[in-house]
Amino acid sequence: MYDLSLEQLIINCKKNDAKAQSQIYKLFSGKLFSLCLKYSKNRVEAEDNLQDAFITIFKKIKQFENKGSFEGWIKRVTVNTALQRYRSKGVFEIVNEDQIEDVVVEVEEDNINIDYLLGLIQALPDRYRLVFNLYALDGYSHKEIAHMLEISVGTSKSNLARARIILKEKIETYKASPNSLIL
Repeated sequence: MYDLSLEQLIINCKKNDAKAQSQIYKLFSGKLFSLCLKYSKNRVEAEDNLQDAFITIFKKIKQFENKGSFEGWIKRVTVNTALQRYRSKGVFEIVNEDQIEDVVVEVEEDNINIDYLLGLIQALPDRYRLVFNLYALDGYSHKEIAHMLEISVGTSKSNLARARIILKEKIETYKASPNSLIL
């Protein structure tokens, strides 16, 4: 067994030690896969994003200087890796900020299955899903999202509002007829 402290594993990874890389993968792949699922259309895309994230993590691990948590650093690399897939696709529309309407979606936790809700989020168009996850689930501001996705603050706000509208409609449809799963 290759049982070293996280600090020693990081040091060994910086030396391109395959056993240390494997151990880091085993330690964090589950958490990072869950993170990738939030930013992917489906499991296959999430697996691709996870693979790409670990390649990036091991390429850039020398940049980690033990400032802050390692887990926080690899989560940031993973989110950025997943977002990079969409930056180049031009999936965002430019909008006028005056057109933005704030929409509130209320979900009673006991009425909606979490897997169903995750499915609804994954089914959102890319631009809406990414902004919704960054804002609603990960707590980024519109300014931070705009910077990360290379879009305007107005576009971020508009995409969040549209994501909420779509989710609200689907949740209301589900509540009216819970036996019919609508994604």
